[in-house]
Amino acid sequence: MSDLPFGFSMPNDPDDESGRRSGDSGSGAGSGRPGGGDSGMPDGFPFGDPQQMANMLRQFADMMSSQPTPGAPEAEKTSSTSGINWDMAKNIARHAVSQQGDPSVPPADYARVEEALRLADLWLDQATDLPSGLQTAQAWSRSEWIEKTMNSWAQLCDPLTAKTVQAMGQNLPEEMASVAGPLLGMIQQMGGMMVGQQAGQAIGELAQEVIGTTDIGLPLAGEGNAALLPSGVARFGEGLEIPEDEVRLYLAAREAAVHRLYSHVPWLRSHVSRLVEEYAAGMSFDVSGLEDKLGEIDITNPEALQEAMSGGMGPEGLLQPEDTPQQKAALTRLETTLALIEGWVATVVSSAVADRLPQSGALAETTRRRRATGGPAEHTFAALVGLELRPRRLREAGALWTALEEARGVEGRDAVWQHPDLMPTGDDLTDPDAFVHGRSEFEGPDFDISSLTEPDGSEKPKPGEGSGGDEDDRDGE
Repeated sequence: MSDLPFGFSMPNDPDDESGRRSGDSGSGAGSGRPGGGDSGMPDGFPFGDPQQMANMLRQFADMMSSQPTPGAPEAEKTSSTSGINWDMAKNIARHAVSQQGDPSVPPADYARVEEALRLADLWLDQATDLPSGLQTAQAWSRSEWIEKTMNSWAQLCDPLTAKTVQAMGQNLPEEMASVAGPLLGMIQQMGGMMVGQQAGQAIGELAQEVIGTTDIGLPLAGEGNAALLPSGVARFGEGLEIPEDEVRLYLAAREAAVHRLYSHVPWLRSHVSRLVEEYAAGMSFDVSGLEDKLGEIDITNPEALQEAMSGGMGPEGLLQPEDTPQQKAALTRLETTLALIEGWVATVVSSAVADRLPQSGALAETTRRRRATGGPAEHTFAALVGLELRPRRLREAGALWTALEEARGVEGRDAVWQHPDLMPTGDDLTDPDAFVHGRSEFEGPDFDISSLTEPDGSEKPKPGEGSGGDEDDRDGE
């Protein structure tokens, strides 16, 4: 799978008429090379003869018109705010899994998965104060997983895609922007098409390995819609020498626990989405080499653009990402939130299955390693948008939830999820004892949870937020 990231675009009009002529072929001495200086153009013009650019744009239009979205009528094509056609991505992903063979789930396997999800969810009643979150319990083929999770992938990725789309237009030197509009408009269209194809291929590969709807700590099919892929369950259990029924029940307990958490913590999904958006807002790109790279493109050959863009955001790509304090702070907050989710799930599941599944310890360690080292979902997401959804401090988070339960009981442990301001921070993972035995201002029978929200029920901004700064007195660990 290529590591081409989302979004290569420019808010210039691809139909810009600057430099276009009709009739002549544009051939002439010195005009055939990018950035040529023999065409009589002003010094510094980076793209050669404008007539050649016009010819290239016409060739590109022909190429684009010959590549419709597979399997979707024109009227049904949908694009995201960042220009990615997710209908095309979904169809490419489904085609990828069908090539590998994707039979429907046999009735017997469907029944086993449904029974495992229902039974494991009952076990969780004794391990958490949060009630069941399951609305449906299903077994899916890979194609069904693609169909039912694609909207969530689009919502997660769009903030990062849109940021990359804006980067070139916002950072391009003014003298380049005045002459590069047609070419960069073309890059926008081609980038959207190529990234849609890459997204479809990546998600199609991901579908070969996922277990259920919650592999990344977020219910991708929506709260309450639990599902396992029998093929993914079988793959997880390969080499473990653990009975398949036990593996299935353990993974079903994890699936049900995530749905239980998100179904009864209404702020959690939007909180994770906000952190991804904050990460995207902090993204910055080094465009110092952009002019040279664009000037090297053979403008008479539209396929050359694809080759130039194939380097993505790496050293060979048109855009090179730079770390910023805002981005690092947002990433730390996101990683902490994901670690807390994963740590809570692991703690609750361990409590629920310890006396029921003899190999639960081995299954927990296998899951922990899979999450900590970056499972397939994390790697795919990172390749697409340059962001790893990887909880790096799983053991610390698990230890904190265990300590909370010992000190406050199951009800007190789960009460922390009432509001994001009650949640542990990265510093608390380092010193869990201070969190467990501190925070007196948030404890006691007289504490009013509404004091943490605005009159309309929305979350109050934390100190330092909304002022344009990068500092956060709680979360900028």
